[in-house]
Amino acid sequence: MSEPVILFPYDEDWKEQFQSTGRLLREALGSAAIRIDHIGSTAVPGLQAKPIIDIQVSVESLEPLGYYKPLLEKAGFFRRAHNPDLTKRYFREGAGSKRTHIHVREHGSWSEQLALLFRDYLRRHPEDGAVYVLKKLELAERHRHERERYVDGKEPVIWDILRRAGGWSQRVGWKPGPSDV
Repeated sequence: MSEPVILFPYDEDWKEQFQSTGRLLREALGSAAIRIDHIGSTAVPGLQAKPIIDIQVSVESLEPLGYYKPLLEKAGFFRRAHNPDLTKRYFREGAGSKRTHIHVREHGSWSEQLALLFRDYLRRHPEDGAVYVLKKLELAERHRHERERYVDGKEPVIWDILRRAGGWSQRVGWKPGPSDV
């Protein structure tokens, strides 16, 4: 059985948790990290979320892995090689540390930009954030012990929001702001 899916009300402390870890990553990675950004639901004020900080680290290239992997390991984050998403390299905290997901993506890639657009759009469109939270709550109730089904169930609402975010990005000329750290 997987870890239960439990959503918590937005917590202002999530910003500081990101900042603290982001500074650690910036120090460890130096110029190997082009950007370090807070992404996911904990990065959007007002959204209920699992209390897991998602951090996107943007690098010039995913390969060679040896360029940044030892630096992340020294900072206490270890690669989960079994991740099926080949557009990123996925790292997690070491044993006994606060749950953190590190998504290493290529700078300028579609997957890097998509995570930033989704975050920025939800920050500016709380009505779509509310729709997203309702779906997450429904799925968390239905799939409390089936994390994969919870994640898969969010896809239709995410893509619906991303469709609107795409139109919004064109109307306002969206581009990512400066790196969060």
